[in-house]
Amino acid sequence: MKKVVAVLLTAMLLLTGCGGGGAASGEDAVEKYGSDTLKVYNWGEYIGENVISNFEKEFGVKVVYEVFDSNEMMYTKLQAGDSYDVLVPSDYMIERLIKEDMLQELDLSLIPNISNLADGVKNLPYDPDNTYSVPYFWGSVGIVYNQNNVDLADLEAEGYSILKDTKYAGKIYMYDSERDSFMVAFKALGYSMNTQNEDEIQAAYEWLLEQRQTMDPAYVADEVIDGMINGNKDMAVVYSGDAATILAENDDMRFFMPNEGTNLWSDAMVIPANAENPKLAHEFINYILSYDASLDNSETVGYASSNQEVLDELSSEGGYFEGNEAYLPRDGYDKDEVFEDNQVLKERLTQLWIKVKAGEQ
Repeated sequence: MKKVVAVLLTAMLLLTGCGGGGAASGEDAVEKYGSDTLKVYNWGEYIGENVISNFEKEFGVKVVYEVFDSNEMMYTKLQAGDSYDVLVPSDYMIERLIKEDMLQELDLSLIPNISNLADGVKNLPYDPDNTYSVPYFWGSVGIVYNQNNVDLADLEAEGYSILKDTKYAGKIYMYDSERDSFMVAFKALGYSMNTQNEDEIQAAYEWLLEQRQTMDPAYVADEVIDGMINGNKDMAVVYSGDAATILAENDDMRFFMPNEGTNLWSDAMVIPANAENPKLAHEFINYILSYDASLDNSETVGYASSNQEVLDELSSEGGYFEGNEAYLPRDGYDKDEVFEDNQVLKERLTQLWIKVKAGEQ
């Protein structure tokens, strides 16, 4: 979900099926799948360095690869009639797409690598039987902090409320996102991040408004990564995968998961109802779940793999993320939640978020 970049990547259109090493040909692909072209729509900077080229070579196909910077951007293109074979939306958006009959049911017999799924991404509430989706990456949201300037005892005592501790005024990043920022406020106040209670929504709005007025937070998106690597602020609300990258690049940084709970999110692969090449789409989904592709994805992007073997290897002794407390999401904590699809709540939070950033009552 979560290294979002607003730049569209152009299609990787080079046919590699004529290469050696047992690579398939375009003719083989057309005979087997009915097509040698796959259209993939994914988040920006969210795939391994060699995943696309290796898939093209192995299966004798070409991949047209485009990226989006929000679930809503992706949804708008689908509504406009754009056709893709594989999408990678987030949990709440998948729930919405299922409700609106915009996805095809998967043929799990064509995805044998689903047996590789990590325990933490099994039986997810929006699609517990993987009828429509197969997890791609998953993670949580926490606080990255500079251990030289922020007392861990303060974090443990205050939780999210440390983001309103004036000792740290002017030294924090917040995501420029109503969902993520209201999640922080809801959790700080002891509420569900899916609440529809107007009094609780108002209280969270007042929490964020007070923070805006007393803490001078910087509202950012991807800039948080370089900002924290460079030590520009002392604390930041950060997605776990981005946090893993920050910790890997700056030894002064640590990751903290507040006891009040957080958002446990997942992004998953789906096949839209209007997909032109569902057979090839199934092959791609199965390929992504393989060891080699999952390893490349996770090492490159920094987010927790949906492949259990890769997840264990990267986080264990000698692994790429050994000792990196941000890499492994917190699993099984009863106060952590998954966002639910609620368009009325989202619109309400969007209106209030605009007021928060303007510092308005």
